[in-house]
Amino acid sequence: MKSVLVALSAGAALLLTACGGSPTGTNPSTGGAGVPPPPTASLTGAGATFPKPFYDAANFAYNKKFSQVTINYGGGGSGAGIQQLTKKVVDFGASDVPLSSKEADAMGGSDKVIQIASTLGTESLAYNLDGVADGQLKLTPATIAGIFLGKIKKWNDPAMAADNSGVSLPNQDIHVIHRSDGSGTTYIFTDYLCSVSADWKAKTGGPGKSITWPTGDGAQGNAGVATRITQTPGAIGYVELAYVLQTKMKQAALKNRDGNFVIPSAAGATAAAKAFVGSSPSQFSIVNASGTDSAPISGYSWIILYKDQADKTKGTALVDYLYWLTIAEGQQYAVNLHYAALPGSMASYDLLVLKGVTSGGSALLSVS
Repeated sequence: MKSVLVALSAGAALLLTACGGSPTGTNPSTGGAGVPPPPTASLTGAGATFPKPFYDAANFAYNKKFSQVTINYGGGGSGAGIQQLTKKVVDFGASDVPLSSKEADAMGGSDKVIQIASTLGTESLAYNLDGVADGQLKLTPATIAGIFLGKIKKWNDPAMAADNSGVSLPNQDIHVIHRSDGSGTTYIFTDYLCSVSADWKAKTGGPGKSITWPTGDGAQGNAGVATRITQTPGAIGYVELAYVLQTKMKQAALKNRDGNFVIPSAAGATAAAKAFVGSSPSQFSIVNASGTDSAPISGYSWIILYKDQADKTKGTALVDYLYWLTIAEGQQYAVNLHYAALPGSMASYDLLVLKGVTSGGSALLSVS
C-alpha cells in the first residue's frame, strides 16, 4: 500500500496529548540538545494487515525524520508475521492477537520476547448491496452470527427484515467473504462472535486466527477481503475500519452490548477500550464492550520483538522507532487514518516493556 503522510490537525494534536502523552526522553526520537540520532539501520517487519495503513504512513514519516533508518513492513497477516519472527528473518512481527503460549515457546519462551500495543482500532461489517445506503443496514449479534454460520442466506430473511424496518432489503443471496490467511483480524472477529453466540462457539470451537468457516469464500488480507466485497454483489465481510473508509465502502450499524446501534469509528474503539482496565498481552480482549458508544468489534494491535537484540546497532534503532511509534508524534499517523490513539495507560505499559530490551546485558532505551 502506498505510504501516505497526512498533516495532523490541531484538534487531533490535542486529542493525542490527552490520550497518549509524551514522556520526556533521552532517546533520539524525542529530540533535545546533545541527543545523538539513531544509528544507521535497515529494519524489517511482517504480520498484521489490520494496522498496515498506519505503519506505512508512520514508517514513511520516521524515515523522513531520520533518513539513515529505513523500515520495511511487509504485512502478510498475523500468522505470517509470527512465523517470520520465530525464524528470525524479520526484526519485528505484528499481530492483532498476542502470542499464544505455544507460539512464545517456539521463540524460546515468554521471557525471551516482549509485546507492545501499537494501535487501537475497530472492525466494520462492510457490504455491497444496491439500494441500501452506507450505515442504513442494521445488524445485531444474532443476525451477524446467523449470517456467518450460514443460517441466514438471503438479505430479506425475516430476521434481517425485523431489524431493518423501512429498508427495502432485496431477495438476494448473501455472499460471505472472510479471511483465507492466518489473521489477527479474524481472531478479533471470531472472539466477538464467541462472546455473543453460544451456537457459534459450539460449532467453530472458539476464536482463532484461522478457523474452518461454516460458509463463505476466503481472501487474503484486509485489502483482499475489501476488494472481494466491492467486486461481489450481495457480499458482506469483516474489514478493518481504515480500509472501509479509504475505499468508501458501505458499512453496517452494529448493535452493541448496551443495545445501541453504532457506526464503527475510532471514537467507538476508544470507548470500548475504556471499558477494560489493565489491558495487556495476557488480558487483551476488548470485544463486546459495555458503553453507550462502544464499537463492539474492537481490539489492539501488537508488535513483537526479541527481548535481547543480537545486533546492538539495529536493536537501538528498533527500540527508538517503536518508542516514537507509541508516543504522540507517532500516534498522529494512526489518528489520521481512523485508528484511535493509544490510551495513556497503554502507552505507559509500552514504555515500561521497551525499557527491558537489551543487547549484551545493556538496556537500549533510556527514557526518563
